[in-house]
Amino acid sequence: MITPSQHHETHGTVGIHPRPFLWHNAILSGAVAGWFIAWTPSPMAVTAESPNPAATAGISSAGADSVFNGRDFSGWRPPVGDWRVAREVTLDPNDPAKFAIQSGGGVMVNGAKGRTVDFLTEGEYGDVEAHVEFVVPKGSNSGVYFQGRYEIQIFDSWGVQTPKYIDCGGIYERWKDNQGYEGHGPRVNASRPPGEWQSFDIVFRAPRFDAAGKKTQNAQFIKVVHNGQIIHENVEVTGPTRASHYQDEKPRGPLMLQGDHGPVAYRHLSLRPLD
Repeated sequence: MITPSQHHETHGTVGIHPRPFLWHNAILSGAVAGWFIAWTPSPMAVTAESPNPAATAGISSAGADSVFNGRDFSGWRPPVGDWRVAREVTLDPNDPAKFAIQSGGGVMVNGAKGRTVDFLTEGEYGDVEAHVEFVVPKGSNSGVYFQGRYEIQIFDSWGVQTPKYIDCGGIYERWKDNQGYEGHGPRVNASRPPGEWQSFDIVFRAPRFDAAGKKTQNAQFIKVVHNGQIIHENVEVTGPTRASHYQDEKPRGPLMLQGDHGPVAYRHLSLRPLD
């Protein structure tokens, strides 16, 4: 979502850096309560040309899907809009609020103007473990929507002392009767400067429904880690957050990347179904 202006610093060139870590062996137990989650760090080094970053990261046969192959948008729903594949993005030396885009493969970016359609995966997911790497220039804004409904905010929040739901890693607010409610700010601001790659590692639990289709349990972000720091644990979301693609709730849905709020680039997107 478009958020109030904030003071930020700029930073230099964006290149291809090692992935901080990847969650492995997320264990979710208990249909109603009592969640236990474990992960093992898996440092790695890749280049933008890696055709399947998930494979090189050591994601095993446990069932992780690399939802961006680094070459094209196979596995993504039309319309593509201005989304394109690039080798890397750098901060524009004449305008740090924009990207300079270099042709090649490995990175997906929302076009030269930095405003295009939201992008959804063809695959639909319920309970899922996700790894997402992203970068934004100064002042920019995007978001990752689980099931196309529940947003983890992406924003240039470098230097923010008391982060709110509008800041990077926030669980975005819901919206009704022209007012927002239920947003959750991250417990710490783990943001890096604009122009530096960042990561989310997330365990999401889908809402539950009975045989008649009535919701019996809310969606829940079991754990959200931003650049290696835990920022949310066991946070319920009572319904779709603002600017979601869908207003209803379902057992499964696509991952959505917000494309119309400012320049953003993504790489190394992987989803591991847990149901």
